[in-house]
Amino acid sequence: MATEDWLRTYRGKRDFERTREPSGQPAATPGGRPRFVVQIHDARRMHFDFRLQVGDVLKSWAVPRGPSSDPGDRRLAVPTEDHPLEYEDFEGVIPKGEYGGGTVIVWDRGTYEPLSHDRAGRPVDFAESVEHGHAGFRLHGAKLHGEYALTRFRSAQDEEEAWLLVRKGPAGRADGHGSPDPRRARSVRTGRTLAQVAADAGQD
Repeated sequence: MATEDWLRTYRGKRDFERTREPSGQPAATPGGRPRFVVQIHDARRMHFDFRLQVGDVLKSWAVPRGPSSDPGDRRLAVPTEDHPLEYEDFEGVIPKGEYGGGTVIVWDRGTYEPLSHDRAGRPVDFAESVEHGHAGFRLHGAKLHGEYALTRFRSAQDEEEAWLLVRKGPAGRADGHGSPDPRRARSVRTGRTLAQVAADAGQD
């Protein structure tokens, strides 16, 4: 499916004359490893947006409690619409009344390695892994490192689709400290907090 088709839902929810979010104009897919970004979004409900580059779009999940570096944590991840690749850089305030109105910061970003394999150990196309409901990957970010997995446990046919985001590691060993406090977290792009971004935009 063409990128234009994947982004139809994304564009249909936004008025680009009001929001500074990228409209998703056609762009060349970056070479090298695929990208990921984690944004903190202070909208109607505070949450983290976890996005993985799959082909020409960012596959996206809303993670209410954020990704955890503790293998013992299982974090709910609710899929949202695909976003354009340039959304990786978006930081600012979405106006009130617009879809997702609120403040956004880029908490972490970097590259990832797909780790999906079939039962025989052969590599599987990452887009197919996501489609089938289980995808493993290793993150190389400024803050997040190591192996994670996204697994669908509830399908849209039954009720609202839902996934789990889990940090992989030796059983019973927590080598991290859970998720950050979103109010105190700082942008990996600008070093600002949510409050500072809002104040800079005149939204305090």
